[in-house]
Amino acid sequence: MKLRIYVETSVISYLAARTSRNALTAFRQERTRKWWEKSAKSFSLEASDLVRLEIASGDAIAAKRRLDVFLALTVLPLHDDVGEFGKRLMAEGLVPRSEPEDASHIAQATLTGADYIATWNFAHLVGPHTKYRLVQSIERWGFKAPLLATPEEILEGVLS
Repeated sequence: MKLRIYVETSVISYLAARTSRNALTAFRQERTRKWWEKSAKSFSLEASDLVRLEIASGDAIAAKRRLDVFLALTVLPLHDDVGEFGKRLMAEGLVPRSEPEDASHIAQATLTGADYIATWNFAHLVGPHTKYRLVQSIERWGFKAPLLATPEEILEGVLS
């Protein structure tokens, strides 16, 4: 059975965007595209309507490109307990209260049994200390914690 990856909004944005003039962003876009090509064969790529709502906003042309990428994903129904789980993540200080969308993505991925969350959201999700605290808390609450990782980190495992 393929490992399951919940694809967070930032990954779709990197995939659908025009190549950036910023060297670091352009590098991440290139790595994301490479990961996307390899991961479709190796993993089950999933998302939720939470992602669809986020990527549909903004510039209509860019939103269309993001939604086209989204069509390749398996869309999971929103779990009934996402709201409460997300609130708990914020109440425990695991996700800033200013980022309820991030809390909802983690909640959805956890409650639906994802193995990974693919994200480029460094500020709130993929720093090592944040990952450690999230895993420890989610497992203490009795759930299997998805591993938060950038597409580049996941790609390293695919190419190994």
